[in-house]
This record gives sequence, C-alpha cells and structure tokens, in this order.
Amino acid sequence: MARPPDVFVRPLSMQEGRKIQRISRTAKDPVKLRRAIVVMMSAQGQSVPDITELMQVSPDYVRQVVHTFNERGFEALDPKWSRGPAPTISTDTRRHIGLIARTTPAEWGIAGQSTWSPATLAEHLTERGAVAAISREHLRRILREQGVSWQCTTTWKSSNDPDFITKMQRVLKLYDHPPADGRVVCLDEFGPLNLMPRPGKRWRPQGRPARLRATYHRYEGIRQMIAALDLATGRLYYRIRRRKRWREFLSFLKTLRARWPGQRLYVVLDNYSPHRHPHVRAWAADNDVELVFLPTYGSWLNWIESEFAALRYYALNGTDHRSHAVQNKAIGAYVRYRNRRARPKTCFAQSSPIRSWTSYPAKAA
Repeated sequence: MARPPDVFVRPLSMQEGRKIQRISRTAKDPVKLRRAIVVMMSAQGQSVPDITELMQVSPDYVRQVVHTFNERGFEALDPKWSRGPAPTISTDTRRHIGLIARTTPAEWGIAGQSTWSPATLAEHLTERGAVAAISREHLRRILREQGVSWQCTTTWKSSNDPDFITKMQRVLKLYDHPPADGRVVCLDEFGPLNLMPRPGKRWRPQGRPARLRATYHRYEGIRQMIAALDLATGRLYYRIRRRKRWREFLSFLKTLRARWPGQRLYVVLDNYSPHRHPHVRAWAADNDVELVFLPTYGSWLNWIESEFAALRYYALNGTDHRSHAVQNKAIGAYVRYRNRRARPKTCFAQSSPIRSWTSYPAKAA
C-alpha cells in the first residue's frame, strides 16, 4: 500500500543521520533543538500529524521546517533572529553618554554632588539635549556597552625616592638570583596586636552568621610582632614584643645572625627609623649583615607582606582572643603549621609591569 501523501524530509545519508541525531542531543539553543527533532522524526517516517501531537506544535510549523530543510540542508536548523527595531539613540550619542559618565557633576557646574546617579545623569543628559528622554535601565545598558561600570576609587601613593628604580632592581635581583655566598631574608614588623573581636569569614548554615561580641575596650595593651622570611627555605621566623624600638629590632637581627653563622645575610627591609639607627647599622657592618632598604613607599616589594596577609586571614580574622597569651599561641600554631609546608620562595611578580619599568610611573595605571 502506498504511503499517504504528506510531507517528509528527503532521504538522509548515514553521515547526515548521525549529524542530525547528534544535534538533537547536544543543541543548546531550544529553536535549533526543536527543529532537529522534527527533521529526525520525519526522517524516521513519522507523519506531520504524529509529529504535531508529540512535539505540541502546529502542522504548518512542521511542514515549514521540513520544506526548509529539504531546500537548505542543515543551515535551516539555525535560528535567524531578527535585529528588532532600530535604536533610537545613535552610536555617536551613546559614545558621548559614556564620556559624560566618566566625568563628575562638579565639572558641569552641578554643586552638591560628587558623583552621578542614574537618575541625575539621565536628567543631565535630557537638560543638555543629548537625548529627548531616557530611562535609567536604558542608560545602564548604554554605559555597559561603552565599558563604563560602577567602581570604588583607589589611592596611589607616589614615591619621592630618586633612586626608586635602582633600589627596586637591586631587590628583584636578590629575589631572582640569591647570592651564593649568603642568604636573603625579608624582614618587617606586623601589628599592633591588640585584643579585640576581629571580623572574618567562615562556613556557616545559610542565614546564620557567627556572632562576635561588640566592644570598645582594649585591655592589656598591645604587642608588636617582628618577623623574617627566609627565601631559601620559605620558613617564617618571628618574635612578639611589647615595643618595636631599635633595641628589639637589633635583638631580632642577632637571633637571625646566630641561626645562619658563616653566611652573609642580605636583609630586605623598609625605611622605618629603628632600621636605620646608627647602632643597628654599626652592628650590621661588623657582623657581615647587609641591610637592603626598599625604595620609599615601596613596601609592596617586600615578599613578607603576602605572608602577613595570610597570617591575618587564617590566624586572626574571625577570632576574639581575651588575652595576649592565647592570641600569641594561636599565631605560633599557625606559623608552625605553615613552616611544616614551606617551600623555597621563587618567581616574585614574574608577569608584573614592574619588570619593564625604566622610570618611576607618574601615576597608577
């Protein structure tokens, strides 16, 4: 008995059958997926009424998909989205809006406002005749297209050190190629360590954050931590003292000197006044210790700064120690945990722009 007259796709080759089967399983676009299933069902001999009932589409839709596939092949499966109505705001105007958003209201003589809100920016654009009218949501989309986003301001502290590049390159050379006759150590102070509830993060049930007491009192005074990072092993050494004068600093230097006898020590440190005390310099010169000072406002070059950030995050944040003994014990436990997993420190800021600096930048990039 002959097949009843209806619409069917043309015969598919084995490769085409596999391709249409793969598309019907993996297509992400719902339109393409639906069209592929219609073609595959028609290729299997199912009639238009059967496909209509199973796919919950109209018979005209099935016939259109089949006819288009027979004419254009797999290209017919891809949806052709219309572009919608023409934009009411021209490209030049959109670019102009992005430039205005980068300014401040004060630059346009608008007193009492330091930054634009969507409402005030839209009002300003309308008053200047840039646009007839614009909604805040439309304005947000335009700003996003122009690469303008809502961001916090940051600070940039310029260095007035005329030898910035020379000192920086000296430090980077010690990091990259430690001298064979000695050991490179990064040293700095961390503190003040007072007793207070410290905000932090931890895993908790949703909607039930951990609670810490609120207090304005700081009992038992403060403590100061002085620490050194040995780049050869990655280990951290520290002392906690009541003050951080040149006497405490020199005492810590002597412990480092005793730890590595017979090796020249290259101590990378900032320009804090106790580090430059005449007694400290005289002792260093007599005991084969070279004090390598960072450029002014260049403490970010000190490798130990990242270790302090980790110490604060893992040992102090989220705690509420009631005595310095307990807090010092927590710090000591973290340092021991860290030192057991320490690795030599290499590859400092290898992809950073500072590697290509030939002069100090006038401002932040």
